[in-house]
Amino acid sequence: MSRLFQHAPLAAADLPPEPPSSAVTQAFHETWFIIAAALALGLLFLLWARFLRKPDESGLRRRRVEGARHGQRPTNPTLAETGGLPPVRDSEPPPNPPPAR
Repeated sequence: MSRLFQHAPLAAADLPPEPPSSAVTQAFHETWFIIAAALALGLLFLLWARFLRKPDESGLRRRRVEGARHGQRPTNPTLAETGGLPPVRDSEPPPNPPPAR
C-alpha cells in the first residue's frame, strides 16, 4: 500500500477553504461582462453624438426667431374684452334630454 493512504484522515479544521463554486464564479463573470458591454455601448453612443452628428443649425435659428417674436404674438382676449362671464345658472338642473332612438 502506498504511503498516501497510510496517514490518518485530516480533521475538517485542517482542510484548506473551498474555492467558490464554479456557478457563482461564472455568474460573476457574466454580470461583469454585461456591465462592461453596456458601458462600452454608452461610450460609443456619446462619442457618436459628440463628434459625428451634424449640428442642426436651422433648429437653433428657428428657436431664436420664435423667441424674438414672443412679444409680437396676439394674446387671448380677457373676460372683460369678451363680455365677461356667462350668465349664472338656475339652481335647478337642466331637464334630461330625450332618449336616443
